[in-house]
Amino acid sequence: MADKKPVKIVETVLRDAHQSLIATRMTTEQMLPIIDTMDQVGYHAVECWGGATFDACLRFLKEDPWDRLRKLRDGFKNTKLQMLFRGQNILGYKPYPDDVVEYFVQKSIANGIDIIRIFDCLNDIRNLETAVKAAKKEKGHAQVALSYTLGDAYTLDYWKNMAKNIEEMGADSICIKDMSGLLLPNEASKLVRALKEGTKLPIDLHTHYTSGVASMTYMKAVEAGCDIIDTAISPFALGTSQPATEVMVEAFKGSAYDTGLDQNLLAKIAEHFQPIREECLASGLMSTKVLGVNIKTLRYQVPGGMLSNLVSQLAAQGQSDKLQAVLEEVPRVRKDFGEPPLVTPSSQIVGTQAVLNVLAGERYKMVTNESKDLLLGKYGRCVKPFNKEVQKKCIGDEKPITHRLADDLEPGLPAFEEAVKEYKQQDEDVLSYALFPQVAKEFFEYRRAQQTGLDMTKADKENGAYPA
Repeated sequence: MADKKPVKIVETVLRDAHQSLIATRMTTEQMLPIIDTMDQVGYHAVECWGGATFDACLRFLKEDPWDRLRKLRDGFKNTKLQMLFRGQNILGYKPYPDDVVEYFVQKSIANGIDIIRIFDCLNDIRNLETAVKAAKKEKGHAQVALSYTLGDAYTLDYWKNMAKNIEEMGADSICIKDMSGLLLPNEASKLVRALKEGTKLPIDLHTHYTSGVASMTYMKAVEAGCDIIDTAISPFALGTSQPATEVMVEAFKGSAYDTGLDQNLLAKIAEHFQPIREECLASGLMSTKVLGVNIKTLRYQVPGGMLSNLVSQLAAQGQSDKLQAVLEEVPRVRKDFGEPPLVTPSSQIVGTQAVLNVLAGERYKMVTNESKDLLLGKYGRCVKPFNKEVQKKCIGDEKPITHRLADDLEPGLPAFEEAVKEYKQQDEDVLSYALFPQVAKEFFEYRRAQQTGLDMTKADKENGAYPA
């Protein structure tokens, strides 16, 4: 095997796997005991931060996400740590000023991130540049992700040109981010070959098992020259998560792409996460609905997380019987909105609008502010023009912008610094507040109460109220 080319593995269990299967509810405490073993495996990287982890830590787990990152960094002595970053939206749902983006990148790398995977929900290159430059300035690895989707505008030439532009921007690697499991095996071969013609950068493929084809897609992509694949340790694999790490390692064993990873170590990691899986199944946090194959994904291009979101939106309105009508409305809204890829936040915007269109009985009778902002060009440039009639109905005579919204935004850090000063205990608190003001404030108040409680206990102990 002269031309041996081991495929590299990114382990997603500490971020995307639990985001996809248990709504990002894994705690730092559940992660820490297995880190030493994970660190011995020789993963290309462990994805452990960013995406929805930041919001979920503050909002649901009452944890400081920065503290989690520092603890993971302390534990992973030999392994690169990776995060997911939503371009100009950082980890939030709207575009932020450049100074906030730059500071967030700086602090992410200072606290332990090595690789930042940066994507834009519309594949608008202009929304990636600030984050890429900031990552390079901080000596981080800037990986730019193409939000993969289907549609007649998304030709192999489109992807090849994107790859060329990304390389020129100074990125270190490219990720094909297939959030809905839409990339079929033979298409993956063609796509990887086309990207390899357009760029010399390493190519990482990230997909989800939602539609049932992901393992086959990985196999074909690697044979076509893909360098890195994202997998999840088996207790948190499959369904709306990634293919299982151990399975892919075994599948490539003995071939030119042999990963060389040790199945004994992987078995220990799986043993650690198995009881957590059982616990989540028993409590209902992990629903069997997200564990099977959902072929509707290929039909409606709806990512797994978006599907569960639509189901809960309809259930809350007592309109669960309208799901089929909403699924059929999603592609129509997407077409009206310029055929964007469906990934946070565009998936939420399109999905919520489809629900409103169906429930109101008239298309675009009720329109969300986010739909208006998308049609005003505030999220960036879509690959196709908007439906002019729909745009007019939704935004009236308002004038859409064609430039990057962040160019209009004043620096944001001074105001955030001022707003957070009574709670601030570390520089990073300013960023937590900038992204999620209400949620961060509630967390800061919780943190203060906890610390006050501890101080009181300590004082009581010193006063002899408790035996030592």
